[in-house]
Amino acid sequence: MTIKAGDTLPNATLSRMGDEGPEQVDLDTLTKGRKVVIFALPGAYTGTCTTAHVPSFIRTRDDFANKGVDEVICLSVNDPFVMGAWGESTGATAAGISMLGDPQAEFTKAVGMEFTAPPAGLIDRSKRYAMVVEDGKVTILQAEENPGVCDVSGGEALLAAI
Repeated sequence: MTIKAGDTLPNATLSRMGDEGPEQVDLDTLTKGRKVVIFALPGAYTGTCTTAHVPSFIRTRDDFANKGVDEVICLSVNDPFVMGAWGESTGATAAGISMLGDPQAEFTKAVGMEFTAPPAGLIDRSKRYAMVVEDGKVTILQAEENPGVCDVSGGEALLAAI
């Protein structure tokens, strides 16, 4: 089943780079009592993800804060080392975007947003989407039909939907 607006997110243990190295974080902890934007993408360092999706949220991070968003989270089926390095290299971390990994695609599969594209070497990756989550409940979900484009899931498009 694919997640939709009105659904409550399943809890998931995600990973990130902390001051002492990799650490686990429960999604419930990040969303409980908070307004959070989560944008998910097929993979760190991939074309559209690096040149369009992440930059769109870097450009709009302050605008989301002005709309009451407590945190903007980038989620990908990658390990915390890759997500940490990618956040540094793109400027996403400096812009205040939290870079979280879903290393075994558990959350991605739980919300029905996984896809596989063997010719590109992408196995059990996340479709491209963005959502607004308020106190654990999805209020807005904008998913792309094709993982190679970033139109409805980009920062500007999601901001306009709030």
